[in-house]
Amino acid sequence: METNQELLSRSLSAVWHPCTQMKQHETLPLVPMARGEGVWLYDFDGKRYLDAVSSWWVNLFGHCNPRINAAIKDQLDRLEHVMLAGFTHQPVVALSERLSRLSGLGHCFYGSDGASATEIALKMSFHYWRNSGRPEKTRFVSLQNGYHGETVGALSVTDVALFKDVYAPLLRASTQVPTPDWRYAEAGESARDYALRCAAALRIHLEQHHAETAALIVEPLVQGAAGMGMYDAEYLRQARAICDEFNVHLIADEIAVGFGRSGTFFAHQQAGIKPDFLCLSKGITGGYLPLSVVLTTDMVYQAFYHDETARGFLHSHSYTGNALACRAALAVLDIFEQDDVIAANRDKTALFNRIAAPLRAHPQVKNFRNTGMIWAFEAASTVPGFARRCFEEGLKRGLLLRPMGNTVYFMPPYVINEQEIRLLVTGVLEIIECL
Repeated sequence: METNQELLSRSLSAVWHPCTQMKQHETLPLVPMARGEGVWLYDFDGKRYLDAVSSWWVNLFGHCNPRINAAIKDQLDRLEHVMLAGFTHQPVVALSERLSRLSGLGHCFYGSDGASATEIALKMSFHYWRNSGRPEKTRFVSLQNGYHGETVGALSVTDVALFKDVYAPLLRASTQVPTPDWRYAEAGESARDYALRCAAALRIHLEQHHAETAALIVEPLVQGAAGMGMYDAEYLRQARAICDEFNVHLIADEIAVGFGRSGTFFAHQQAGIKPDFLCLSKGITGGYLPLSVVLTTDMVYQAFYHDETARGFLHSHSYTGNALACRAALAVLDIFEQDDVIAANRDKTALFNRIAAPLRAHPQVKNFRNTGMIWAFEAASTVPGFARRCFEEGLKRGLLLRPMGNTVYFMPPYVINEQEIRLLVTGVLEIIECL
């Protein structure tokens, strides 16, 4: 059997790894993985690592989940893929019907990943206004510190300098309005009051610029790449009302927070609203296969329904609505229904918060926060390169952590149990003490 070192060497020789300065791997070795089971990943030497970040937020029900495995194996003997232009198949139809029932939105348009979903939603909004006789509505608004992907269109509405600045000459200008992330609130100001203040700023902007604005795009409740910035649902209620008032689309980017991660099936449901566009990916297949989808309203769909081909939405991906990926997604929805996952997650969240009480109270821990199955805090450490050091110390303790700056976060698979939660919290407490 191949060793860790052999695979590591081959990977460095052949693979350009994502979101990585490759030169850093001269001193920070890659971690080759041989297999996974539940919340655990195992290397070729048999050492295991608790996947506290769900492998970039995608894994919901554990690695090598037997029910998702069985669904994919069954589909593999029936149909692996067929182009969705001019053809259809049972898994994509069934998945579209179920997502529509869950969201209250209409037709599903499929892509490959989260950034693809953002691109689709932006293009649909722009094209809707063009088809509706409002071609001047071409601009987009997003939140300060928002993240929506790294393709050119998605990056245009992203506000993370590390990803965006070097590509600025390629990007279309967009406007950022204040983030409702409660870490920015004034002393003594509640999260709700701060959300209302940010909503007022959105109103002022749209009062002045609604005529040329196509859509507002937001990450509902949690801004992932902003260091898990969390905010009150009142902002979403206000944003929906303001967008309605000024005839602007609301795009809910639930790529990271959909499928139960926020505590409800979709995060926007906590505000009692419905977006014009809903972007989904990551957890949709339980972390198995690339898939994304944009759901929208019947009104948007009808604006493209016409005798003229050019008025249609002529966007495509070769693997749109892939049958294997759709079957995996259907298995994920089955698990949600059969295991009453949302209710179980609420109990698990309460358990995690009880176990994490010593971490919350630690003097080196700031802004400890929780939304659904997402936890985060800032470490008051002055150690240079804290994120890398925390990652390395985590590996020593069998933990897969991926801090963002001094922000440590947990987004574990939903199948994590009490013993594993205790191991995670204890290990992170040790890391905070030593850094």
